Amino acid sequence: MPADHAAAYPPHRAGPVPKGLAVRPALRAARARAAGLALRGRAAGLRRPPTGGRTPGRPRRVPVPRPPRGSGARGLYERARRAWDRPLTAYYVILGASLLITVLGLVMVYSASQIKALELSLSDTYFFRKQFLAAAIGTGLLLFASRVPAKLHRALAYPLLVGTVFLMILVQIPGIGHAVNGNQNWIYLGGPFQLQPSEFGKLALILWGADLLARKQDRRLLTQWKHLLVPLVPIAFLLLGLIMLGGDMGTAIILTAILFGLLWLAGAPTRLFVGVLAVAAAIGVMLIRTNENRMARLACIGATEPGPGDSCWQAVHGIYALASGGWFGSGLGASVEKWGQLPEPHTDFIFAITGEELGLAGTLSVLALFAALGYAGIRVAGRTEDPFVRYAAGGVTTWITAQAVVNIGAVLGLLPIAGVPLPLFSYGGSALLPTMFAVGLLIAFAREEPAAKAALAMRQPGRGKRAGVSWKSMRRRVKKRPSGER
Repeated sequence: MPADHAAAYPPHRAGPVPKGLAVRPALRAARARAAGLALRGRAAGLRRPPTGGRTPGRPRRVPVPRPPRGSGARGLYERARRAWDRPLTAYYVILGASLLITVLGLVMVYSASQIKALELSLSDTYFFRKQFLAAAIGTGLLLFASRVPAKLHRALAYPLLVGTVFLMILVQIPGIGHAVNGNQNWIYLGGPFQLQPSEFGKLALILWGADLLARKQDRRLLTQWKHLLVPLVPIAFLLLGLIMLGGDMGTAIILTAILFGLLWLAGAPTRLFVGVLAVAAAIGVMLIRTNENRMARLACIGATEPGPGDSCWQAVHGIYALASGGWFGSGLGASVEKWGQLPEPHTDFIFAITGEELGLAGTLSVLALFAALGYAGIRVAGRTEDPFVRYAAGGVTTWITAQAVVNIGAVLGLLPIAGVPLPLFSYGGSALLPTMFAVGLLIAFAREEPAAKAALAMRQPGRGKRAGVSWKSMRRRVKKRPSGER
């Protein structure tokens, strides 16, 4: 038998060929001939022509030159985006921005209050020492709030609300409450210390409202307008009524902004939201038109002259302070307007003194810190799956942002003077304590994000294994999401 036939028809064992193993003779012959040709080609020393590692017949792929990584505005934007997407970014931004605002506020309180303290025959560090003590106590509250779980915050909501309402009622009792600058919103605690309960009403409304809306969302009741409004809106109006009895229109505006922020986060329908806004606006217009002092403040928007009877003296001198600061200011402590020209230089108009002494660079730095704090709060509220955390973080962000806008807008002459302090910056322990506690809430919520919790556990020796996170799993997670924490 020839060799080709032998290769095409090899001997088989007796018996039928199993199904699936039978091969057509022609196919086996073709395979044998191809193998023989390959062997003869190797023996003859033949080589395949060089093709550059590509399949013959396909066009050669020309590499396209790429720009160097991280070059230009696009690279800068990509690096910033990756840094912002890291799990711990919101945590560090909230902590760092609030710390810088508080420290810079202490410096400016000391600089802006020296002359005022000397006018009152007090030590030049009188207001600074009180603010420093409040900042120390507020730091303790911040650390406490940042370490307490959300369940305990929800448990504190009702006692805080009841206690705040009780204190706000005491303010209106003659002999217990005291008036400052025409507003009866203060309770003296003895010595130089006094308390403004309405400042704690903001925090109480946020915690209680967040807990209420979270429980109703778990029961799927927020789709009904009566459950969305009751009892949130009546309790908010109760707080507003007690505040307005003391004549504090500025705090009432901030409390209204917090209420609208909670309703917005709860998904209030547009017509319902507009209806509540219209009612609040009508009440606000009525309260403004029936008070000459408030009408005078409204008339000072955009004023460039003190006006008859110096009715716009404070607003105009705030603009003078900002205008005289220039790009980099006259120097720390070198303000002229604080020498009796600008009323309340260390409280409501401390931003104007900052502009005069630190210039446009200083004011823009303060604005950037507040913008970073607000944006980080929005990120915390938007990334969580816990409804209580979302409502509480959104309420705190609305509170700090709205109050900063109202204060700075009044100093710039864009809004009427509302008499509200700049959060974390102006003098006032009653305003600083609840605000620092609220910042501690944001820090706690930022730490509780799953990715942030895993990153924090990996940074502490021995805690990664206890937390069920290993370095290899973190590396795999980073490969899947390049923007993750390294």
